[in-house]
Amino acid sequence: MRVLAVSDKVVPFIYSPQVRQRFDDVDLVISCGDLPVNYLEYIIDALDVPLVYVRGNHDESNSYYPDKPDAGPRGGLDLHGTSVMVKGELMAGIQGCLWYRPGLYQYTQREMWLQALRLVPGLLLNRIRYGRYLDVLVTHAPSWGLHDLPDLPHQGLKAFRWLVMTFQPAYHLHGHVHVYSPQTVTHSELGTTQVINVYGFRQILTTDIAGQPRTAKNQHLS
Repeated sequence: MRVLAVSDKVVPFIYSPQVRQRFDDVDLVISCGDLPVNYLEYIIDALDVPLVYVRGNHDESNSYYPDKPDAGPRGGLDLHGTSVMVKGELMAGIQGCLWYRPGLYQYTQREMWLQALRLVPGLLLNRIRYGRYLDVLVTHAPSWGLHDLPDLPHQGLKAFRWLVMTFQPAYHLHGHVHVYSPQTVTHSELGTTQVINVYGFRQILTTDIAGQPRTAKNQHLS
């Protein structure tokens, strides 16, 4: 399956007719947060593929539906707090980042543990139904100690690291940490999980059917 993952930054050529030629073979779009609703809706309409998303800590200012300030992109599926099958892949998501100031979609480490633990019954049920727990974990913030920063707003979440180590999805996709240098590490492994910061955008190719041993080819194209 070919995935276009986006986060945090509006990329001009994606927000233009060029997106149809550049990503005409994409099967699914994943947003890791902090992107305007109209940007995500443009991608949905242009590529005519499903979009799943979680919200970032700045998303409260991104909705242009005055009567629905918490509205997400029309046609998108909010992954927060759920475990669902999308195009043969088991996906789960958690929105937001570590609390650092008053605002939406920010949580303490303890609150993020509660968010993570609420996913566990669904992941266990996945194991019974499908023989595996999870294929893709989608979050806005990174895991503790992987791609995070020492300042409070960009510290990783301990609960996310536990989820990855315990359930070993094929991928953990996140955003939140902006990338300004080509030297910044954006792709790591935690156990058998590939952890990818998709700031801007990242094209990911999974080369197998769900549930079988997989390899991945990913390109950082921003």
